[in-house]
Amino acid sequence: MGLLEGKVVLITGGARGQGRAHAVESARAGADVILLDITKHIDTVDYPLANAEDMAETAKQVEALGRRVLTFDADVRDQSQLDAAVAAGIDEFGKIDALIANAGIWARAPFWELSETAWNDSIDVNLTGVWKSAKALAPHMIERQAGSIVITASVNAVEPGMNYGHYVAAKHGVLGLMKNIALELAPHGIRCNAICPASILTPMTNQQKAWDMFAGHEGGTAEDMINAGYSYHALKGNTVLPPETIANTAIYLNSALASSVTGVTIPVDAGHLLLTGVNHNPVR
Repeated sequence: MGLLEGKVVLITGGARGQGRAHAVESARAGADVILLDITKHIDTVDYPLANAEDMAETAKQVEALGRRVLTFDADVRDQSQLDAAVAAGIDEFGKIDALIANAGIWARAPFWELSETAWNDSIDVNLTGVWKSAKALAPHMIERQAGSIVITASVNAVEPGMNYGHYVAAKHGVLGLMKNIALELAPHGIRCNAICPASILTPMTNQQKAWDMFAGHEGGTAEDMINAGYSYHALKGNTVLPPETIANTAIYLNSALASSVTGVTIPVDAGHLLLTGVNHNPVR
């Protein structure tokens, strides 16, 4: 039997990338899955977001493992859409055991050049969307006096990142929110934890703006990203990490193995946060 046998896991941002890895690996561990994702573009994001075909492919991969799956076109910025998806999921499966609040966006610009819309989009998706997702499930978990919430943070929840201050601010906020959710739900037997991924190979990172960042100049390539990944991580042989590394950690946190673990942050970063760093472009 898998670590999540008999459980139902709801995943936001579930259509592709880390969300798809969470869905497939949770299913492989025995869980039925509820997938939520937005299938329209957000104008302040520089790369294409997930679409209906991405969601269908993830659902297909879950079903191929013999698990049931529900999919919803839902925006984590919209509480009514989240509430409706949760209600439908409970109606279908009878319960929801775990939430993986994974939905997120990323874009780059110096903080003084960010538009108010870009700032708001990042905070609304990456921070407020986590609150709304947890809010949608909390009453059901409280009624059952059981549940697990896993939040996707980032190494940028504990360190800055050049030219994406809105993302950094949101991810720092996520850790504070996680601790408060863990504290407030602990009397009900519900746990909440966060994962801090380093550089993960997903459509968010495998695109031109990210390649340019890793290369340190415009016209970067996927090869530049892979080469830079070796310097970004401390652990031998690790470049940009596969999303399954994050999914495996979520499986642990959502399983009975972590039954006494709540309010913690787990970096999955191949030792990135051990590095003291270097200024590659010093101003003298």
